[in-house]
Amino acid sequence: MVSADKMMNRAKGPVWHKKQKDQGIIPKGLRGIDKEATWCKSQAAGWVYGHGSFSLTSHKHPVLGCFVWMRNSANEAKRMWLETFHVKDHVDYIAMDSKADDADLFREFKRQRKMNLITSCRTNMDKTTPRKKMIAFMSKPKHKQIYRERAYKVEPMQGLVKDIFELDRCWMRGDANNRWLFAAMGLTIQMHQLQAFKQGRSTWNIKEQVLG
Repeated sequence: MVSADKMMNRAKGPVWHKKQKDQGIIPKGLRGIDKEATWCKSQAAGWVYGHGSFSLTSHKHPVLGCFVWMRNSANEAKRMWLETFHVKDHVDYIAMDSKADDADLFREFKRQRKMNLITSCRTNMDKTTPRKKMIAFMSKPKHKQIYRERAYKVEPMQGLVKDIFELDRCWMRGDANNRWLFAAMGLTIQMHQLQAFKQGRSTWNIKEQVLG
C-alpha cells in the first residue's frame, strides 16, 4: 500500500507572470527569471510559479519510495501511473488526492496493474455507471481509512524533504538542473532512512545525519 503526492516548489528568482510568460514578454529590468518554471494552482498554496516534485511513500514503513522532479504544471495522476509500473507486483492499493478522481484511471489500475486506486471523488459527478461504482468503492470504510492515512504518510514525507533541504524555494533554475537535484535529494533521504531503519531508529529524525 502506497500513497502518491505532488509538491509545488517556488522557482529561484522572480515570478514571471503567466500572461507575460505565455506571450514571451520579459518585463524591462526583470532579471534572473527561471524561464522553464511553470504555473500551477492548489487549494492549499494557491498559484505557484516553480517546479513540481513527485513522491511515493509506503504505508507500512515510513520511508521515501521516490522523490523526483516533474513539471509544476503537469498532471500528477499521470505521473503516478508512470511511477507505479515497477511496483505493480508488490502493491495492491495506491492512494492520491482528488487529482486522481478519474473513472478511466481507476479502471485501468485495476485492469492492467491489479491495483486499487483510492482517491477522493466528486460526489456530484455520479451520473454514469462507472462513476457510481467508483464512488461506491471509495465509500467503503476500509477504503476511507486508507485515504485518511495518506494525510500522515506521504504529505509529511514531502515535508521532511522540504525541511531538510530548505525547499521553500528551488536551489537552481531550469528543468534539467532541478531534475538531477531533486533526484539527489531523494536518494540521500532514502540512504539515511535505510540506515536508520536497519538500526531500529526513527526514519523521520534523520536531519542531523543528512546534513552532517
